[in-house]
Amino acid sequence: MPIRVPDNLPALDDLEAEGVDLIASGQATKQDIRPLRLLMLNLMPTKKATEIQFARLFGCSPLQVELILMTTESYTPRNTEPAYLRRFYRRLSDVEGEYFDALIVTGAPIETKPFEDVSYWNELVDILDWSKTHCFRRLGICWGAQALLYHFHNLPKYQLDTKFFGIYNHSITSHSGRLMHGFTTTFPMPVSRFTTNKKQDILDRGLIILAESDEIGVGMVRDKSTGDLFVLNHLEYDAETLKAEYVRDKKDGLNTPIPENYFPEDKSELAPQNYWRPFAYLLCANWLNDLYQDTIFDLTELEDDKRL
Repeated sequence: MPIRVPDNLPALDDLEAEGVDLIASGQATKQDIRPLRLLMLNLMPTKKATEIQFARLFGCSPLQVELILMTTESYTPRNTEPAYLRRFYRRLSDVEGEYFDALIVTGAPIETKPFEDVSYWNELVDILDWSKTHCFRRLGICWGAQALLYHFHNLPKYQLDTKFFGIYNHSITSHSGRLMHGFTTTFPMPVSRFTTNKKQDILDRGLIILAESDEIGVGMVRDKSTGDLFVLNHLEYDAETLKAEYVRDKKDGLNTPIPENYFPEDKSELAPQNYWRPFAYLLCANWLNDLYQDTIFDLTELEDDKRL
């Protein structure tokens, strides 16, 4: 089944060019099925690129998926035109009376700050608390995963001496549930972060570690009681994403090392290859399948849910 995104979203042209199966909002409302409703809080400065990355992955599911884009009210991103946000993005005040199968919180380039120092932290806390009674499940990516772990499980993050930057192999450490079905014993994930979470802290809170790397530690965590998933890295990244970050940092005069295991022969003039994308598709397909089988049909019943 196709993915449903807002009508006239500029990312539609890119998605159609890639052959992603799309459905217009007007056509979708005529189909006699309930789509999975995913509310994506997009905190990345590159809004359009992130929209494409996730819509591409969710669009490969046999299920109909409706992707609703969300932004913050208390902070206006500098890299996105306000008119674009007003047209295609919703805020908590716009959706607080609605219900969703999942809330997705993306990464954000603010991980070196303490959580409470982030300008929109109080609003994010309100969104996460609201999600307990209006979203069946949560998915966090990179900083978004750390924010979810901190708020719901009081899990701290720790500053690194040097940035984790590149493509790192991860090994499956748990097959709990459906999420890792079809994965090979080890698989690559793009990584770009200055902070980490400690394995023992995670285990002490009763969380399940699904994948970890010998080089950089834990990469994927799940809360078995809620089904929430925390992906500390970026399987959704395009082939050129780390290159763009590397070039940007160099331009800004930052001492950023070349991404590990990324450029052919470690030569930045050579085009990187996206060899992690099959696992991105697999994880999203497994996650949507898991969500579809577990979520309740009448989402208004979330008001009485006692899982959190």
